[in-house]
Amino acid sequence: MMMKMNQPYFILNLSPWPILMSINTFNMMISNIMLMNFKFNMLSLINIMLMILISMMWWRDIIRESTFQGNHNFYIMNLMKFSMILFIISEMFLFISFFWNFLHNSLAPSIELGLNWPPKNINFFNPLLIPLLNTIILLTSSFTITLTHLYLINNNKKKTMTFMNLTIMLSMYFLLLQMLEYKQATFTFSDSIFGSSFYMATGFHGIHVIIGMTFLLINLIRMMKLQFSFIHHISFELSAWYWHFIDIIWLFLYMTFYWWNN
Repeated sequence: MMMKMNQPYFILNLSPWPILMSINTFNMMISNIMLMNFKFNMLSLINIMLMILISMMWWRDIIRESTFQGNHNFYIMNLMKFSMILFIISEMFLFISFFWNFLHNSLAPSIELGLNWPPKNINFFNPLLIPLLNTIILLTSSFTITLTHLYLINNNKKKTMTFMNLTIMLSMYFLLLQMLEYKQATFTFSDSIFGSSFYMATGFHGIHVIIGMTFLLINLIRMMKLQFSFIHHISFELSAWYWHFIDIIWLFLYMTFYWWNN
């Protein structure tokens, strides 16, 4: 009897965003395929705007459930942590495919590449310049995000905000240097499999840095609005996990795509 009484309430509180995001993602993939065959496709732009809007509304509802409705108990938080672990593992396998592709072609370059890796006439970056600086920046940001978590659980708001801002500034600095590196490159995405492998891996990592920086910015805004406590800050904790994942991936990218080529 209680199940029947609570069923309408349960149905009314189901989130519409997962199914809407799935439909929109499917439509966006179809429109992107159409974009490859036509010069301009308005559907692709509309689907990207819808994805951003759905993401904002979905995130808004999660924040409301946590901050104002008190629905994020310890059981829900453990489920969210487990979901984040699965998400990070899936992203890890994405980058494993990039590493596999790069190492396969570097260890056994084909005759089309002149049996050389990197191929001839490709002047690659000096790993001791911008790549090394970016590595130091990301390692420093990993240290600052750890200090942010430390001061958050010790209920020190001032130092928490300081190191959070520093982490976000370091992420922006990393993206700026990455853009500068791309502008200085003497090869493009279409320069053999070397160019496509390099830009695919580092470009996807850059996208992940943008996503992680956005995650941190939203948490910074929530900190300013006093929506975190020293015992309840699951959103920040998940963003810190994601940022550490980005740092670890970059270390492997640096050793494989930069240092390996010299």
